[in-house]
Amino acid sequence: MLMTNENIKYFPHDRLMEWTVLRFVPSFVRPNHFTILRMIMIPFVLYFFLMKQWDIALPIFLIAAATDAIDGSLARVRKQITLWGTMADPVADKLLIGSTVVIFVAQEIHVLFAVLIVFFELLIVIGALYRKHRGLYASANNYGKIKMLLQVTGVSLLLVAKLAGFSLAVPFATATFALAIAFAIVSLLTYSS
Repeated sequence: MLMTNENIKYFPHDRLMEWTVLRFVPSFVRPNHFTILRMIMIPFVLYFFLMKQWDIALPIFLIAAATDAIDGSLARVRKQITLWGTMADPVADKLLIGSTVVIFVAQEIHVLFAVLIVFFELLIVIGALYRKHRGLYASANNYGKIKMLLQVTGVSLLLVAKLAGFSLAVPFATATFALAIAFAIVSLLTYSS
């Protein structure tokens, strides 16, 4: 079911975000501004990955990923959910994670992980487009949010491994991505819930 301003369902992190980060977001800033910011940041994230400037890649990736949590919580807490935001937010997520996975995870862990992650992300997009074509809309579910958090954690662990030479982080990143793939499957199967 599509979440609207009339049937808002709060996620566990929304109240935490409201009491911390959202307090500092001016009232004129809308959730869609954060989604647009994430889209604008993607080329910069990819540039620093390609240049192997890990000290810049890590914070800029984390900031871009944080805009995902901020825009969703802001939309729910301030009752500023829009159809555009509901559609654009997951696209921005998939562009950020998908491109990062293709140019970084495939190289640092294994191409198979990158293929599986991108494959399930594409299946989720195809499913959403199919439902939209049928006039049905659905908002993200808890499994999708956990999947995104795991993917961000996996990329961050790999970045820490590169930045600090902490190679022990790579097996943890691999396990995190494996878990993210499992949550992607569950998210795909329960997307309309």
